Amino acid sequence: MTIRSTVLAVLLALVAPIAALAEDDRWTPALSMRYHRISGVAISPDGSQVAFGVTEPLMEGEKSEYRTRIHVVPAAGGETAAWTRADDSVGSPMFSPDGRYLAFTSSRGGERSQVFVLPLAGGEAWQLTHAEAGVRSFRFSPDGRSVAYTMSDPETEEQKTRKKEKRDVELVDQDFRYAHIYVALVGDRPDPDAEDRRITRGAFHVTGFDWSSNDRIVFTHQADPRINTNRRSGDLSVVHLFDSAVTLLRGGAGIESSPRVSPDGATVAFRSTGDQPEPVGLGDVYTIPVAGGSATKLGETPDRSPGILGWSRDGSMVYVAEAHRTSRRVFALPADGGSPTPLTPGPGVFRSAAIATGADVMAFTHETPGAPWDVFAADLAAGGGPASAFEPRQLTDLHADVPRPAMGETTVLTWDSGDGLEIEGLLTLPPDHVEGRRVPLILNVHGGPAGVYSETFTGAPSIYMLQYFAAEGFGILRPNPRGSTGYGKEFRFANVMDWGFGDMDDLMAGVDLLIERGIADPSRLYLMGWSYGGYMTSFAVTRTDRFVAASMGAGLPNLISMVTTTDIQDYLAAHMGGDFWDDYEVYEAHSAMYRIAEVTTPTQVIHGAEDLRVPFTQGQEFYRALDRRGIPTEMVVYPRTPHGPREPKFLMDVSERILTWFRNHTPTAETTTER
Repeated sequence: MTIRSTVLAVLLALVAPIAALAEDDRWTPALSMRYHRISGVAISPDGSQVAFGVTEPLMEGEKSEYRTRIHVVPAAGGETAAWTRADDSVGSPMFSPDGRYLAFTSSRGGERSQVFVLPLAGGEAWQLTHAEAGVRSFRFSPDGRSVAYTMSDPETEEQKTRKKEKRDVELVDQDFRYAHIYVALVGDRPDPDAEDRRITRGAFHVTGFDWSSNDRIVFTHQADPRINTNRRSGDLSVVHLFDSAVTLLRGGAGIESSPRVSPDGATVAFRSTGDQPEPVGLGDVYTIPVAGGSATKLGETPDRSPGILGWSRDGSMVYVAEAHRTSRRVFALPADGGSPTPLTPGPGVFRSAAIATGADVMAFTHETPGAPWDVFAADLAAGGGPASAFEPRQLTDLHADVPRPAMGETTVLTWDSGDGLEIEGLLTLPPDHVEGRRVPLILNVHGGPAGVYSETFTGAPSIYMLQYFAAEGFGILRPNPRGSTGYGKEFRFANVMDWGFGDMDDLMAGVDLLIERGIADPSRLYLMGWSYGGYMTSFAVTRTDRFVAASMGAGLPNLISMVTTTDIQDYLAAHMGGDFWDDYEVYEAHSAMYRIAEVTTPTQVIHGAEDLRVPFTQGQEFYRALDRRGIPTEMVVYPRTPHGPREPKFLMDVSERILTWFRNHTPTAETTTER
């Protein structure tokens, strides 16, 4: 090695740490991707151990995918250990009721997802199920000796032949591949010759299930697998394993889902829309005897959109999770019909809650705008109700080694929309913000419309990397306008047949509040949103020229063409009060395309090429119209992408493209003003 090369090597060695420090000293999409998500939490029956998945992006070379590994930590606190191999991606951790196994799903060794069991006493995991088309979901029997799972109908030999011979013509809405229940026996060792037993069959699609005894399974089902069908049909039945006989427990016009059986196996809790479908979105918890009888409605939760977690071990409570304003909380519903009681406090977001079946312990994740998610455990009061003092134990510190630069502070704001409706939102300011200095403001609109912005970690990897925008000097306002979840039924239904009008007033009232308070610069306002947020972006630029630039992600500017091409037709039609052929004027009034001549705002269009929720043509319509009118625009298309990026490289790409678009259309003159 020459003296010159030696000196160069030394200089590079000295500069490398400085470069790394500089890179980590500022929020970027690449840094946010280092905050790895928790996917699934499980707790052992005795409440002593917690299992959870950690999902990390793989982006080296040709890879752009995610890999999940399962970790286990003592519920009392202690060392965390990875329990699955680094080269396999796994999911859905679950402890067996007898405490012998930790089960999970994985496609290791093949193309289809299977259930694997890992002996807790030690040893290698082995494949339990033999699902030709792959396992969708699974649950252990009460004695732990069987696993039931759902699988979509595999291809027939004729279908396989047609595919090989390039004769695989698709008949739309015909030849459905239904999901049905199968059972595999849990032995002491792997059995490659074992055959799983099919339990249900017929022209219906299983959507959820739970064991009520070792020979009986309660399940919900709908007419076919289409996502729109779950807004039209959903019944509750029980099947006996010895003869596969099915008995209907609850039918009718309401939609039943998410069955969870009580510890004694006698009662099933389920979510139902009551005596009619509720395509806009509404549900309550009911119970019914597994042996048959009348259903009982339990107490209504604050938002009437609960997700059922399970029962207390004495059967006196049903645990549910639900959005509550800008938080997400766990509630206990008395099985006797009493009012719900919150188990978790208000601040932050509680997710992935799991309750031990044999102990009064709950595991969950928690995050706040300034702190990323970690795994926690907390003791519950005997009898399943809330403890007198909620004292969670933090079990993990998953991101201790990930840099956390200075963060823009996030606060919850409340304002009056003008018609008396109270609106809430989250404001994130730049890390170096000085009071009295106005900032460029991004109005970021959520999807749904029944989405909600919650107090989640603002450094998280997402379509919109919030701290990245904040680090670049932007304030970000994320309102929860009428139609959002978390604020009760009346608020969620308040934008029915009113898309783009009352909700836009809610949004702009928040912007005006920040201008009035001297926070936002009125000459540097920007707009972005995905899905329904994309709809609001398209609609807003037809009603106002106040935004310097806008970015429409997976937006739906033409509701007439949207309602007959989306896979959730009933959801849109319910919000519009019916189908467009019954009232063209309503659809036209709420569609941005019919006011396209009013647009002057430079508007970027982003869409996934494989989007069925908001079909690709929706973005294409808006882009082509803007381009033909000479409005500055560009269309960004992500291949292989459904309703939002699924590949980490694409996810990391979105915010940078939006920021570039905003920068390219920012006024050149200095517009910052002092209050």
